[in-house]
Amino acid sequence: MTLGFGVIGAGRIGALHARHLAGAVDGARLVAVMDANPEAAGRSAFSGAAAVTSVEALLRHPGVEAVVIASPTDLHAEQIRLAAAAGKAIFCEKPVALGLRETQEALRAVSAAGVPFQIGFNRRFDPGYAEVARAVHALELGRPEMFRSQSSDPAPPPRAYAAVSGGLYLDSAIHDLDTARFIMGEVTRVTALGRVLVADYLGDYGDVDTSIVTLEFASGALGVVQNSRRTVHGYDLRVEVHGERGKLVTEVERATPVWRYGESGVRGDYIHYFLERFRDAYRLELQAFVDAVREGRAPTPGAEDAVAALKLALAATLSLREGRPVEVAEICS
Repeated sequence: MTLGFGVIGAGRIGALHARHLAGAVDGARLVAVMDANPEAAGRSAFSGAAAVTSVEALLRHPGVEAVVIASPTDLHAEQIRLAAAAGKAIFCEKPVALGLRETQEALRAVSAAGVPFQIGFNRRFDPGYAEVARAVHALELGRPEMFRSQSSDPAPPPRAYAAVSGGLYLDSAIHDLDTARFIMGEVTRVTALGRVLVADYLGDYGDVDTSIVTLEFASGALGVVQNSRRTVHGYDLRVEVHGERGKLVTEVERATPVWRYGESGVRGDYIHYFLERFRDAYRLELQAFVDAVREGRAPTPGAEDAVAALKLALAATLSLREGRPVEVAEICS
């Protein structure tokens, strides 16, 4: 039995998910793609899938048993409620919403309907990240003491995107914050320091482009999350964990694993953007979702993880605004 999918949103991520569901994910088939732009929906309607322009039409399609929500963030919560009411299994890109209350209301609808739900924290499914988490949980380092995650984009987002993104922590660093929880456990206190050093217009929205966030874990370990909206050499990303027995590092710097040596020096290429770096992880997270739904297991990361990561991002935002450490327990509405 294969699981029939409808994809809501045919932008960069939605198109990638549609492509994977059209043949790269075992046990899944692409049935329909929805986008308000009919041309965008049509371009991503691979393998004969239907192209529709409303969520209602997609949910009415008789072959749609599960949905992937890859629309703009401000549409996620309402689309989650509609999909839950229609009894569909739900995979949603992060975050559910930019506010905690709206997020919790949408997830209550999921719980009431009893449908499977997975939030799109794709880094958990990257082989390097997953192995670091496994090794830490297996105590291969002994007691973990320090954590570091760095994520740097090649260029800042357009002004129009920045205006509705919710800011660096909700839009981008939330992946690093979820990674911190995934590998190291719960975070109790967050302190954020940020600057506008790259794109002046981000300051118009109370946003920053350069940030360091320190984390205090319930275990007593310490962590740091480092983010920049500009790295001229491409998408730059790594995770390190230090422990009493050594250190673990995962990083992928080059698109092609080749160094070129010559009279001019040593050269290598680079990965330009996140879609290239995490292409396999996006496929693997969908595979995990399909496997869980078909086997009757609760998908992971789930609703609890969606809320916990959002709280960390909101805590970092509040810390930046008020210039003080923020206890995560303060974030309650």
